Amino acid sequence: MSQELHCFALAVAQAGAFIHCHSSLSEYRELYQHERDNLLRNEETQGHDSYTLAVYSTWRLSYDKLDPSARLLIQICSLLHHEGVSEEMFKKAALSQLDLEDSKLQNEVTKVLNQLGKQDSGWSSWTFQKVIMRLRAHSLIEYDHQNRTYSIHPLVHHWSGTTMEGNQQDMQKLILTIIGLSFSLTFTNEDYKYRRTLLKHTTNSMDSLKPEDINPLVGTHLAHIYGESGRLKEMEALEVMVMEKKKRVLGDHHPDTLKSMEYLAGTYLYQGRWSDAEALYLVVFQKTKLVLGEDHHNTLTSMGNLATAYRKRGRWNEAETLQLAVLEKRKLVLGGDNLDTITSMECIAGTYWKQGRLKDAEALQMEVVEKRTRILGADHPLTFTSMDNLASIYRDQGRLDDAEALGLVVLEKCKQLLGDDHPYTLRTMSNLAVTYWKQGRWNDAEVLQLATMEKTKRVLGDDHEWTLENMANLANTYRDHGRLKEAEALGVETIEQMKRVLGDCHHRTLTTMEELAATYKGLSRWNDAKALEEVVEGNRKRHEDS
Repeated sequence: MSQELHCFALAVAQAGAFIHCHSSLSEYRELYQHERDNLLRNEETQGHDSYTLAVYSTWRLSYDKLDPSARLLIQICSLLHHEGVSEEMFKKAALSQLDLEDSKLQNEVTKVLNQLGKQDSGWSSWTFQKVIMRLRAHSLIEYDHQNRTYSIHPLVHHWSGTTMEGNQQDMQKLILTIIGLSFSLTFTNEDYKYRRTLLKHTTNSMDSLKPEDINPLVGTHLAHIYGESGRLKEMEALEVMVMEKKKRVLGDHHPDTLKSMEYLAGTYLYQGRWSDAEALYLVVFQKTKLVLGEDHHNTLTSMGNLATAYRKRGRWNEAETLQLAVLEKRKLVLGGDNLDTITSMECIAGTYWKQGRLKDAEALQMEVVEKRTRILGADHPLTFTSMDNLASIYRDQGRLDDAEALGLVVLEKCKQLLGDDHPYTLRTMSNLAVTYWKQGRWNDAEVLQLATMEKTKRVLGDDHEWTLENMANLANTYRDHGRLKEAEALGVETIEQMKRVLGDCHHRTLTTMEELAATYKGLSRWNDAKALEEVVEGNRKRHEDS
């Protein structure tokens, strides 16, 4: 029971007195689940010491002594997660130049941030610290020196929600707006790390709100938080909301509406919903071409996205035709050394690779590496990714030593310039581990896959596609190393997560099920293997029919 009260001494003493006078421990625990607020504010039963106030009454005395700014912050914290609250979030939101296109909401957010430290176009850390000091003086908030964040005791966190003076949903919208304003859609190592810290606060603050309650710009930003953590259903719901609002306000053909449709199509692609992605990308392409013309940058981008959808569905010839058209137009309009042109080249190289045209893929990918190295430098992240893609082509050509050598170079550069936990670094580690696996170096593959899986879970979340892919790869390593029971256990766990996150018919789910069937065969469980292969065949046909 003391754990459920989070070892808060006064609450434990009050619970003990109540149990002594009125009930058993089990009865109190059950009552606490349903009547926590009433029990903690009850003053009729107290402990044997001289202190006569109930838990909630004690905190209320402290709250009543706070000034408006400190009261505001404790109310905000009641809707965030109880750990990991940072000054950085409020500061970044205060300094944001993003336009919400909603003057009322913009003014309300500015009013809140002004009380916490916003000063015109700047931020006063001293003002924020003074608010914190007033809360700490009453033991309502604590400082985590290691992470440089603030936390609130879970019971204080729950109680502080009872101090809400206005409409709670309005406050939730303000907090989510602050979260959304606190970052831009850039992708450095620090950006990923920071957005990862916002997930638990976003989840808490979204409680009981519907996507349509959220401002469209904020919704787009929150969708990125969910997407980078593998929370694809929440990501999709927000993007659908943004698209519908854009259509209603701006019309179907406005560039901002088309951009929101493009984001949603990308999420469908991420979910393995190839048909939905293709249909939406086709609409975006047709409308963009109509509004902006054939040669506009946005039109060419939408053509490239449609080609990606074709490639995902195995429609290689259509993908290649569209990609070649984009490349020719970009060469003509932008020149052969423009970064968008080079990206088009890499997309075609990827199509050749998937078609098994490995010589063509290698030649084009080498040209991409050369151009990016010359234009961006050897230490640019885009150069890393193109080198890593070339290493993967070498691996599929059977040139495993070349793949390993290049993979090691890329991994070292990623660690040095982006950090050990950057998604590019983790992706490179995963690819290098696959090369070790192909070389039959089971121990080296396992060590790297375990490290990658642990980091990916921590950085991107348990449900992220890359986390699940790493789990599947590790299961394959166990199987080929003869550790069939471990391969089976991890394969089953991975498939269950993939079904929940990606769906029964996602190509990665089906591939992992086929790999588990191979493990069953290794265990001489022929009937289980056959049954699983029949499920895969049925799901694949159902997906193709849909």
